[in-house]
Amino acid sequence: MAKPIVSAKLIDVSHVVEHDMITYKGLPAPYICDFLSREDSRSHYTDGVEFNIGKITMVANTGTYLDSPFHRYPDGIDLSELSLSSLANLDTVVIRASHLNQRAHDRSLLSGLDLSGKAVLLHTGWDTHWRTEKYFVGNPYLTKDAAEFLRDAGATLVGIDSLNIDNTEDSSRPVHSILLRAGIPIVEHLCNLQALPDAGSKFFAVPVKVKNFGTFPVRAFVLCE
Repeated sequence: MAKPIVSAKLIDVSHVVEHDMITYKGLPAPYICDFLSREDSRSHYTDGVEFNIGKITMVANTGTYLDSPFHRYPDGIDLSELSLSSLANLDTVVIRASHLNQRAHDRSLLSGLDLSGKAVLLHTGWDTHWRTEKYFVGNPYLTKDAAEFLRDAGATLVGIDSLNIDNTEDSSRPVHSILLRAGIPIVEHLCNLQALPDAGSKFFAVPVKVKNFGTFPVRAFVLCE
């Protein structure tokens, strides 16, 4: 007897990239325009045929993006060298922190969980401030000891729905340093994590394979069965 088809649900957890949108204060917004407009393309084709070729100028840290080890370390693997097994179809654990009235989240939030081989996503709820001034001030982050715990626990990827996975007031950036040195990609500026189950879903965040590049936007999503 054939097995019944089990319907799956796809949940988008990435922000839309828009013209003149600021992701991180001090970095320029993307500039989005036509390279070839539909109107201008008409002279190249048969009547009734037209195309649009868009152009975007942006820094790598735009929208929801993934950091590879090369972002932090010159000898780290870059976007083109990341294996799909570290970016796609990852068993997922969502860590709930949106109810906590604090910025710093340490290893106590992770204790007792099986994180080996998992995408670990920290749900802080900070994405509700996206495209507002509040998003850039006082954001939640992980602590150094949380990063060490994630590394030692064998996490495959770590993500957060906040401005930065590190405390932006700490210029040593310990979480980036620890995770990326261990070869664990980081995804920042996630959103909609409240829609995900705590466990049992699959996470995908695949950037373009750009050589000698450390960071790039992703269409991050989760497959829930």
